[in-house]
Amino acid sequence: MRELVTTIVQFLVDHPDKVEVKEVEGAQTRVLELRVAKEDMGKVIGKQGRTARAIRTILSAASAKMEKRTVLEILE
Repeated sequence: MRELVTTIVQFLVDHPDKVEVKEVEGAQTRVLELRVAKEDMGKVIGKQGRTARAIRTILSAASAKMEKRTVLEILE
């Protein structure tokens, strides 16, 4: 999951080298913490959160096969 988010976000931003995804594993849930450069934050979130929602939709579809819920948190 971490590699999936990293790949998607690196294609969206101007500074792909500053993309960091940290994975926190739980019993039922996996949390992915995404950090990007401050000037790329708007590109990751998108207008009215559409890009972030699309990334979360892809994550939920991919995590359904693994039978584990995945949550994406976008941090500053």
